[in-house]
Amino acid sequence: MRGICGYATAMAMIAMPALANDSMAELKTGGLTYVRTGDISMDDEKLFISPTEVKVDYIFENTSDKDVESVVAFPMPDIEGVLDSTVAIEDADADNFLDFTVMQDGKPITPTLQQNVTVAGIDMTAELKAHNIPLRPLGSAAFKAVAKLPPDVLEDWTARGLITDDEYDDDGQGMKRHSTPIWTLHTTYWWRTKFPAGAKISVQHRYKPSVGGTVAITFAGDDDYKKEQLKTYQTKYCVDDAFLKTAAKLSDAADKGGRGYTESWISYVLSTGANWSGPIKHFQLTVDKGSPDNYVSFCGSGVKKTGPTTFQMTAKDFSPEHDLDILILNAVSQN
Repeated sequence: MRGICGYATAMAMIAMPALANDSMAELKTGGLTYVRTGDISMDDEKLFISPTEVKVDYIFENTSDKDVESVVAFPMPDIEGVLDSTVAIEDADADNFLDFTVMQDGKPITPTLQQNVTVAGIDMTAELKAHNIPLRPLGSAAFKAVAKLPPDVLEDWTARGLITDDEYDDDGQGMKRHSTPIWTLHTTYWWRTKFPAGAKISVQHRYKPSVGGTVAITFAGDDDYKKEQLKTYQTKYCVDDAFLKTAAKLSDAADKGGRGYTESWISYVLSTGANWSGPIKHFQLTVDKGSPDNYVSFCGSGVKKTGPTTFQMTAKDFSPEHDLDILILNAVSQN
């Protein structure tokens, strides 16, 4: 889809990896392993994405003549411990940090939580648990627990990339050095379900997206950084000449004291939908840019504007080969 111009509270946030479609999985030693099924097809998927809410409604069909019992898994976004993080999470100490819920045929399901942490692809979960350190790197509990580690452990963990030193004033008493968690947390919810022979079931997810972004428009301009950003955005968000021209005008106006605009980024992993049997028979995507004053760009086919803030695409026999990335230019509120 070409960039869409049109008129989320402005956010300055670190980008986070995407949430994902449901996927079939197997429970093995060490956790979940995703698998492809030949018996269960995705008959319908309705996906709604906005800066404040993601809603996914599926209808699955068991095309075989036997009941199928399986594990269904939903991976949450990775949480990366980074310096000066402003990730959009209301409660970074909560396991369910995006208020994820799931229902099947209208009945709530209580999923099982699986979490592990890695550094440079190496699993460090056992190391943290051995020292009673909470796994969520951005939570206050993890910071407090790390601060109490013995000096030799702090030195070892710094060398291994689990933590780093940062200097800031957190109590009004001046600048101090702090040990900051920088590991990555991986979270997946999973549950067992039965797909009755020859029957359809419905599954619904709801959660709050974690939105990344910047405090200004970063891809419209003549300096080398913005030129490189534009190359990335043209591929990732299908930013076209019209959208770029609009962004340049907005950025120039802001530099001259006019209304400011920020960027927000929302991602969603569509490609795991290919783990089900065959293509998605009917797919519908609705993107809500949040305000009529905002602008949005994302890649899609046959997208139509359906309201002051909403855009929709539909497809039959849809085989998701690429994930979805959405760029929103947010109008900053003027006093």
